[in-house]
Amino acid sequence: MQFKLLGEGAGQRIFVVILAPEEAVVATLTRFVRGQDLTAASVTAIGAFRRATLGFFDLERQDYHRIELDEQCEVLSLLGDCALGEEGSPILHLHVVLGMRNGEAKGGHLIEALVRPTLEVMIKENTSTMVRTYRPEFGIALIDPRK
Repeated sequence: MQFKLLGEGAGQRIFVVILAPEEAVVATLTRFVRGQDLTAASVTAIGAFRRATLGFFDLERQDYHRIELDEQCEVLSLLGDCALGEEGSPILHLHVVLGMRNGEAKGGHLIEALVRPTLEVMIKENTSTMVRTYRPEFGIALIDPRK
């Protein structure tokens, strides 16, 4: 992973983060946001993966149905946010739409993926703090605008 601070001012920073082949996307970006002490940020990216694990959240089971993709795919869109978990550490929440070789698109929550050849990520820090709070009725932590 390489990164560059593109801009800074008024309590905001904008980073470009470039992931290299075989880097694990979620693990690498989590290390980055924690290393930069980000408490609220938006994330966008394009690039490609050699494999990916996506998730579809099943509200009845309160768990992710995993979708394993073991083939090269284009990252058509990766969107997400960074917020503090209840324990105080930054947590990423990422969704992705992937273009497959046959022209189909697959999408969902990004559980993990391996990069090939690159992933170009833009991270824009927000001036406030966002906090995720566990919601037992859904079985998941959601951003709580009251905190």
